[in-house]
Amino acid sequence: MFELLSGSKGKVVGIHASGRLTDFDYKTFMPKIEERIDEYGKIRLLVDMEGFAGWDLYAAWDDFTFGMTHWHHFEKMALVGDATWERLAAKAADLLIRGDVRYFDLCDRDAAWDWIKE
Repeated sequence: MFELLSGSKGKVVGIHASGRLTDFDYKTFMPKIEERIDEYGKIRLLVDMEGFAGWDLYAAWDDFTFGMTHWHHFEKMALVGDATWERLAAKAADLLIRGDVRYFDLCDRDAAWDWIKE
C-alpha cells in the first residue's frame, strides 16, 4: 500500500510503500502524484520502503510505465530502504531518471528528507 507522508509539501512528496503493492494501489495513489507533477512541473520524491515486500505482476508494470512516463518530472528522488536490491534499484533509477537519485539506509531517513528538501 502507498501512504502520503506528513513531510510532503509543495513539490516535495514523500510516500511510504509497504507490503506487496498491487495494481489497485497504483491506480488509486499515482493520480495524487500526477496532480503534484501537473501543478509544479517537476517534483522531489522520497520513497520510504520500510516494510516493502515487492509488487504483483500488474503493479510491477504500473511502476515501470509510471517511471518511463514521468522520467523527466523528478528533480530528485530519494529511496530509503534496507535491502541490497533497493540500493541496486536506486542505481538503475539514476540511469533512467533525469534528476538526481540517491539511496539512503533506513537509519538515515532524516538525511534523506534533508537532501530532498534542500
